[in-house]
Amino acid sequence: MNLSLPFHVADGMIAGHRPMERHLRDVAAAFADQAAAANLAADNPLLYYVTMIDEHNGVGALHYALGVLLPGKVGAEYYMTKGHLHAWRPAAEVYIGLAGQGMMLLEHAETGECSTAPLAANTVVYVPGHMAHRTVNTGSEPLVYWGILSSDAGHDYGAVGERNFRQVVVEVDGQPVVMERADFLARLEAQR
Repeated sequence: MNLSLPFHVADGMIAGHRPMERHLRDVAAAFADQAAAANLAADNPLLYYVTMIDEHNGVGALHYALGVLLPGKVGAEYYMTKGHLHAWRPAAEVYIGLAGQGMMLLEHAETGECSTAPLAANTVVYVPGHMAHRTVNTGSEPLVYWGILSSDAGHDYGAVGERNFRQVVVEVDGQPVVMERADFLARLEAQR
């Protein structure tokens, strides 16, 4: 049994595996600025791709994925993943930053408590169970990361899609700022 997985950090590919791609139309509902998302919808840019390795199952098995989140913004909001909870809520996950600059938005499924963690080359983010998580690229290069989770975890995108995240990451004066979604929407409305 070959236990090594050759991958290339530069392009975020795992040899012999095809990544799942997410374009703007797949993620558009996650952005607070729906007008900016609608303006880019025709171009439908690629936001990220993930190669999931879920061939090992059973008690104690792990799944893992190599993700690449491209740089860019929809209006003032940085490109981000859809975000998810685990179908088995107690399941934790570990993200290892390999290249680029970004952060992880975290929101507890029951309490709604929010926090962020930096995700960049040579950093590790531990995502506890019951925690919705979304990756955001705040840099000018692709954010490449390795995610490791229990094979029992599963992914629940629906719960996040119904209520979205309470916080957004936006560019303010050239810097990434974490802001309450409601405050950001009020700020947009005041600018229009």
